Amino acid sequence: MPRLVLTVIGDDRAGLVSALADVVTAHDGNWEDSQLAELAGKFAGIVVVGVPAERADELTTALKELEGLLEVTTHPGADVDVVADGEGAQRLTLDLLGNDNPGIVREVSSVLSRHELSIETMTTGTREAPMAGGLLFEAHVVVRVPVGSDTSALRADLERLAHELLVDIAVA
Repeated sequence: MPRLVLTVIGDDRAGLVSALADVVTAHDGNWEDSQLAELAGKFAGIVVVGVPAERADELTTALKELEGLLEVTTHPGADVDVVADGEGAQRLTLDLLGNDNPGIVREVSSVLSRHELSIETMTTGTREAPMAGGLLFEAHVVVRVPVGSDTSALRADLERLAHELLVDIAVA
């Protein structure tokens, strides 16, 4: 069954997921995976949908009817068999916490890129710093580490970066 990756965004309000799910179900689609969130008054996310090949174009057209409620962009996804190419890879989790300042995501992602690591998930946010004032930046990142990668060099680079940025980075 082909898979479609849907990117969605709209003004946050009740019923958005229900409206999207109604269209997917009406076209024999199967909601397989998603990451959805309210961000700055907008509801945004990514949804992976399996759909019978003969209904994919019809579903894509029907999703355009949500315009005004949700902007939906449809992208072809990889077949389930193709996605299994990361077998044997280990996962590392990075948790970062420190004073918020521009460039943290750029710096962390640059280290990961230099080590040819793929980010599977990344969640970031800011919150008030208790007692100290200002904002704290926190990130939770899961990366896929191919077999044979030098994780000790990665850890050393992340420790160096944490020192430069004055943040804590825990690697598990």
